[in-house]
Amino acid sequence: MINFEQNPALLQQAHRLVIKVGSSLVTNDGKGLDEEAIGHWCAQLAVLVQQGKEVIMVSSGAVAEGMKRLGWTTRPKEINELQAAAAVGQMGLVQMYETKLRQHQVGSAQVLLTHADLADRERYLNARSTLLTLLQLGVVPVINENDTVVNDEIKFGDNDTLGALVANLVEADVLIILTDQKGLYTADPRKDPGATFVHAARAGDPELERMAGGAGSGIGKGGMITKILAAKRAAGSGASTLIAWGREPQVLLRLAQGEAIGTWLLAQTPKSQARKRWMADHLQLRGSVTVDDGAADKLIQDGKSLLPVGMVSVDGDFARGDVIAVLTLAGQEIARGLANYASSEARLICRKPSSEFERCLGYVAEPEMIHRTNLVLTKLM
Repeated sequence: MINFEQNPALLQQAHRLVIKVGSSLVTNDGKGLDEEAIGHWCAQLAVLVQQGKEVIMVSSGAVAEGMKRLGWTTRPKEINELQAAAAVGQMGLVQMYETKLRQHQVGSAQVLLTHADLADRERYLNARSTLLTLLQLGVVPVINENDTVVNDEIKFGDNDTLGALVANLVEADVLIILTDQKGLYTADPRKDPGATFVHAARAGDPELERMAGGAGSGIGKGGMITKILAAKRAAGSGASTLIAWGREPQVLLRLAQGEAIGTWLLAQTPKSQARKRWMADHLQLRGSVTVDDGAADKLIQDGKSLLPVGMVSVDGDFARGDVIAVLTLAGQEIARGLANYASSEARLICRKPSSEFERCLGYVAEPEMIHRTNLVLTKLM
């Protein structure tokens, strides 16, 4: 059925990790924030940071903690009540992570996201820039859905999906989903004694959705099916997913040491290839920039970013985050990528060094017009 061998070394090699923990784990099945469990995870996160890894925590628990503080025993269905519970619970959730990480001399940052933040290209890039800056500073971002403002049109629906979207956003190597189950079985082991454990599989395999079953507990919104779908989504940007029991002792450190724990759902396309293929195949080019010969050589020969100082003209009407083409003086397309500046801004900083951006624009977003990680060569000279 599945011909993959487990690859525990994958996490050893990973540099950027997104770790998601569910409500039932964070709140001890809805009894309130589990200080001991969060403390254990934070201690492990600190070790990973000290080992040079970049880690992002996607944590459920705000609504469940708010329910506990408000004395509610069942999850509300009305959106305004969910928002109220989230607003109350978020205070305790972020304070807990801040306190536990500070005990290990690691800083934390709260980041609240909605689907609209990631659907809009400019807000997508803003969120990405913020998260990457935090990681460079050695700070652990603690992310949750912004339940206090979401509605039916913009809510993620579950934090498994949010974890996958964050993995896509920051181009993570691995998405780790910590849950109240050991991993994926071929069927529900509580109902089928013949169910066998799945050590590894191909992310996106339709057979996995049949295995996954229905929804989870009354505290959270997900279940194994949402984790399978999240792994499929994460694989789109080249991130593999690991599903493991969150109460496994020292689970993150043992995984980082290469121990075989949980279920691996492996991405088939390497991270860099997935992103570059998307840009190379992008059909809706909003504009282009023409570069001088020196800039063209740096892109092609040296794999450098595109700096505005090397641009000679800007064509089209595009926004920050749009895919644009890079042309030579002869009009030949040599690359395309995500613009860090809108066309109106690009015209103002064309031929200008980054030291003059603030004078021209009143601010500095990025020193590059297109960063090399957001650029793909489409034709060699």
